Amino acid sequence: MTDATEGFLRDAIALARANAQRGGRPFGAVVVKDGVVVATGVNEILASGDPTAHAELSALRAASRALGSPDLSGCKIFASGHPCPMCMAAMRLSGVGAVAYAYSNEDGAPYGLSTAAVYADLAKPFAEQSMAIRHVPAAARADPDLYADWQRGQRADRS
Repeated sequence: MTDATEGFLRDAIALARANAQRGGRPFGAVVVKDGVVVATGVNEILASGDPTAHAELSALRAASRALGSPDLSGCKIFASGHPCPMCMAAMRLSGVGAVAYAYSNEDGAPYGLSTAAVYADLAKPFAEQSMAIRHVPAAARADPDLYADWQRGQRADRS
């Protein structure tokens, strides 16, 4: 681990601590590109009532605005805590190339701040997960051109 990594993680922890002191949950995240902080975020679930307002997602949204693109290739995320599956998926979908975190799920477990159970549930086949998940292809067959229509629209926008 480099000194820069530790420094960015300390920044994420400082954001988390300040957020907790304001009554929020103790999570902070820093987005870095080419060694420069592009954006930061804190967990705003309690303040906003939005269950997706995690620090990493807030930081990703801010980074996308700052860089003018949803493509965050070349960016790294430094998070105070182990990112949940939602945040990890968002980082992958946005092209983030690396993530480092300071506190593990094991560190957070005694405080109710672990997402290890969610990771474990998601590793199971759909039929065994705690949430009912099912594919209903009949709905898609009723209007089969959704994706094709979208692609045609994308091509028309480019011309």
